[in-house]
Amino acid sequence: MKPGIHPTYRPVVFRDKAAGFAFLTRSTLTTDRTVEWGDGQTYPVYDVEVSSASHPFYTGTARVMDTAGRVERFERRFGRRGDR
Repeated sequence: MKPGIHPTYRPVVFRDKAAGFAFLTRSTLTTDRTVEWGDGQTYPVYDVEVSSASHPFYTGTARVMDTAGRVERFERRFGRRGDR
């Protein structure tokens, strides 16, 4: 890699405040806020809206839509295509 043109790659804590979940990983993201991690060191922290701890797909709270009856219901209401 060319020196001097890439952003700093460093440890960053991503925190999902809605779920009370945080994880430490490496990123080029820049932020002014910091948090003390479990190892006693201070890391930059970035708050996220949704993570795997709060997203309905990953938590198992996602609702499954009934798609089987939707076409039939539409055809009952408005008729089949070509029926005029």
